[in-house]
Amino acid sequence: MPQVYNPFSTFNFSNRNCFLTGQPLTSEEEKIQVFPQWLMSSFYLQDKPFKMLDEHVSTYKDLKLPCSAAINNDYLEPLEQEVAAAFDKGYERIKALDDLKLFQWAGKLLYGIIFNEIQAGIRQQHAQGEEFSMSQAIIHKFTHLHLMLQSINLPLVFDEFKPFSLEIFKVNNAEDVFGYRDEINTLTFSLRVNDFGLIMCLQDNGANGRYHKEVLEKIAGQTLHPIQFEEVNGRFFYSNYLFNRLPEYNLLPVNDTLYLEAMPLRGISSKPLFDHWVNKTYGQVLENFWKNWGFLLLEIIKNPEQPMSYLFDAEGNFVPADKISLPV
Repeated sequence: MPQVYNPFSTFNFSNRNCFLTGQPLTSEEEKIQVFPQWLMSSFYLQDKPFKMLDEHVSTYKDLKLPCSAAINNDYLEPLEQEVAAAFDKGYERIKALDDLKLFQWAGKLLYGIIFNEIQAGIRQQHAQGEEFSMSQAIIHKFTHLHLMLQSINLPLVFDEFKPFSLEIFKVNNAEDVFGYRDEINTLTFSLRVNDFGLIMCLQDNGANGRYHKEVLEKIAGQTLHPIQFEEVNGRFFYSNYLFNRLPEYNLLPVNDTLYLEAMPLRGISSKPLFDHWVNKTYGQVLENFWKNWGFLLLEIIKNPEQPMSYLFDAEGNFVPADKISLPV
């Protein structure tokens, strides 16, 4: 029977074990890049600063994961090649890609950042003579993300559910733009490059996609202006912060296959899946996502009932990208 690996049970985040299987490595040099080489080369990221949660600044190329050469060659490299080819062709190809592969790809990247953050946290705590600790809720999410990543190398099947919300949009991006965001506590990921933007909530069983159903129906098939994509992005990052369930899963081995089944999100709690949406807080999120355009919170929530929007006009109709005029 296939063996799953859980690094959180022993808190093993050393560079001597493969991040995906836990197998001992031959040397500490057996590593892969968190941001794949093809992505760093395409957008000249290698030496760009990458800010960690403890405020220290690393570079993109410094973020690495211990990984056995066999796992990398047999599973991760083929996945990278497939995703890289789709990126290269743009929106239509990304849209056609199996979304489970996009989930595995984004999940590996996000988990790579988490792994580096945990390593930094452990070093910092030990230097202060303290034990490293994390909240149980966060460990719960990260453990499940790591389990799901093993669908890359094990016969692990998601039983009639998707553990994520994924939205892909065609976007009029400027050339060479690399718009990356993540929020590791909520496992939210977004990337705006080439002629598309994608948003993923990696551990919500599709709840955020359903929450924004009305908005998504109105903008379906439209090409978005970057400011519109960032508005959708802000909505998803904020709603995933409001999402108040910790999804539970059952792992069922059947012969040589592992079936992962999702427990109902409603569970035993009678409260709604999402906490109350507060426009002022959403406005703060939007201010951050609209930094490039210099909008301030006061402008965004001038009308607290109806925050500023570049997606919809006052009547709630979609605003075509070419009709958008931004202050210079």
